[in-house]
Amino acid sequence: MSKTYLPPRLTLAVGERDHAEGPPDARLVLVEYGDYQCPYCGAAYPVVKRVQRELDGRLRFVFRNFPITNAHPRAEWAAETAEAAAAQGQFWPMHDFLYENQRLLEDERPFAQHEAKLGLDVARLAREVAGRAYAERIEEDFLSGVRSGVNGTPTFFINGVRHDGPAEVGALVGALTQAARSAKS
Repeated sequence: MSKTYLPPRLTLAVGERDHAEGPPDARLVLVEYGDYQCPYCGAAYPVVKRVQRELDGRLRFVFRNFPITNAHPRAEWAAETAEAAAAQGQFWPMHDFLYENQRLLEDERPFAQHEAKLGLDVARLAREVAGRAYAERIEEDFLSGVRSGVNGTPTFFINGVRHDGPAEVGALVGALTQAARSAKS
């Protein structure tokens, strides 16, 4: 008697609370649970950017926080920084800057300079990060990941189903394309 493996599914559906890029009605949805200090997430960052370019107009990309603080002590700070930037309408530029400058996470000065460059209220952002104003939202992301079978980062979901393959362009585009075919039938 063989059992068929069914990968875990998202327990928290993609919605208005999410940080998303791409058309809201896209048939292809890629969700990443990520940690800004995780080197594997850092390696997956350009992969996701390339997948977004290849599937331009057909893909909605969603990012959710999954800081693994026991391994990455600055991950929570980085998630708070991204969320504080989001409150000022600058989530994606901060998200990108955090991943593109992972090696600098120990030093907050380049981030403060970037915040000013983005036109953010730097004092407000610093206050919110220091006061952990977005801790509840980050924890909600984290717990939704745990309930959905996330046990490391990055973890991807394609149309609500966990992608257990590699975080490589070919594998992700192939899985997304297969999901699109399955959705049509």
